[in-house]
Order: sequence, then C-alpha cells, then structure tokens
Amino acid sequence: MSSKNWMEYTVTEEDVGMNVEQIVRQKMNVSGRMMQRLTRSKGILLNRKQPFLQRQVKTGDQIAVRVVDRQPLQDKAPVEAKRSVTPESIPPIEILYEDDHLLIVNKPAGMMVHPIKQEQSGTLVHVLADLFLAKGVQLNPHPVHRLDKETSGAILLAKSSYGHQLADRLLREGGIHREYLAIVNGVVEDEAGTIDAPIGRDPKHPTRRRVVDTGDHAVTHYEVTKRTSQMSLVRVWLETGRTHQIRVHFAHLGHPLAGDTMYGAARGLMRRQALHASSLRFEHPIRKEEIAAHAPLPADMKRLIQAEFQ
Repeated sequence: MSSKNWMEYTVTEEDVGMNVEQIVRQKMNVSGRMMQRLTRSKGILLNRKQPFLQRQVKTGDQIAVRVVDRQPLQDKAPVEAKRSVTPESIPPIEILYEDDHLLIVNKPAGMMVHPIKQEQSGTLVHVLADLFLAKGVQLNPHPVHRLDKETSGAILLAKSSYGHQLADRLLREGGIHREYLAIVNGVVEDEAGTIDAPIGRDPKHPTRRRVVDTGDHAVTHYEVTKRTSQMSLVRVWLETGRTHQIRVHFAHLGHPLAGDTMYGAARGLMRRQALHASSLRFEHPIRKEEIAAHAPLPADMKRLIQAEFQ
C-alpha cells in the first residue's frame, strides 16, 4: 500500500466507542458521497484489512482511506495511445503550486475551464490531463471554482476526489481568498468600497447576467490603485462567487471592465474583458499550512496598464 495514495489515521483513547464509519467521516473528513465510492471500491482499510464499517475501533487501530482515485483498467493503456493531443500542440500552462492533492495553475485567457458539451476538447482540464499524461501520469483534474473563458489567472483544481471534496468545503465556507486585478472604464471615485447587489440571469440574453432583486446574493470588495481621466486600475476580492460577478457589479456601477463588450464597454487595446485572477490564498485542508499563489499578468493587460497608467 503506497502511503502517497492512502491517508492513515491512528485511533486514540478519545475515539474509543466510535465505529469505522464515524472515524472516516468525522476524523478524516470524508463526505458521504465519497464514503459510498470508497466502500464500493474497497478504499477503506482497518489494520490493512477490509472492515465492517459499523465495527467499533480500539486504541491503536490504523484506519486508511484511498485518497488518490483508482484508475479504471482501460486507463492502463500505453501513454502514447491515450494522448488526445501532441505535446507540441499543448498550450503552455504555468503551474503555480502542486502537491499530491491540489494544483494551482495560471489559466490563459480564451480557454474554457471545463467542457460544457461531451464532444468539446481543448479546455483547461483536457490540457492538464494531456500535460500530465505526457509525463506518464494519469490525472483527472477537478476544478474547485471557475474562471470565465476570457479571464486569465490563478485557478485551483483538485487532483483527487478527496482533495476536491475538502477544497470544495473550504470554498463554501469562505476559506479561499481570491484576488483579481481589473481595469475599468471611467473614474471610480471612492478609494475603496463594497458592492453588495444580487445577481441573476438577464432574460434578454442567454449568457449575460444583471443585478436584479430576485438574484443570488453577491458581494464584491475593491480598492482603487491607480486612476486616469479615462480608466481606473482596481484590486478586487470576492466574498461570493457568482457567474460574471465582477463584470456585472462594475457595469452596475457604471464602470464596465475595459474590453467587456457584453457589459457595455467598447473594444480598445483589450480584445477581452480586462480581468486577471492575480492570487489565491488559503489554509491547506490537509497540511494545515498557508498556501499563497500569485499569477503573473498576461501580456495584453501589461500593455494596457503601461499605455494608460504609466
């Protein structure tokens, strides 16, 4: 049993009276859905044997759960045969952080995070799977949160189902600090502020969102770092994560993001919305240490900042 693929827990005196299932759920933070999957795939061990989940544990017992997904037999085909694109055609993806469970990468603008149709390819999850496959590693990355297709920057993915459920819980509990850099049209007068306005679908457009009383609760915080008579450079961080949240909120203020034609801006130096996910920060759900990743600015935003603010 590879310790890299399994997580182990030693039962303490305080745990006596609990059963195997309770230890796995409460002490090892395994969700009910993952518990069912592990049970079906024999991914739970008690002292290196398959246990009865209701069996009571005793001090010193070793409980292990498989935290790296077991690949189906067909996935053991030769790497070259499984590769969907050639290494030369894979766009460069900068890895900002990686461990056995989590992965942070700098997503290029123009790339979708995951497919919305079965026949789609070339998304971030496809490209990452191919990049790892080229190195002989089978990976099925799970995005923890999303970035719009035309938004660049830092995005967190999980390398295993266990990592995904822990990171997803961290996201839902507000434990992941997501910071962005945006260039908006016009002069944002306040030095800093909070936009608290619900966001819902725009009935006149299939993908556009708008501020609407019946929408989902959405909160965006911002701080202006530079201004000109035409534009403002804004540092933004999220309290919620609604679709198009930053774009909708600043358009609602009358300051649509530069290049964001969907929300009322004109095209200029930017051929997309001027939005970059600049950093992610959180306490690692397993290692309990702070992880901070910073994504360098892409060339198009560098050009606009240099032209407008320097």
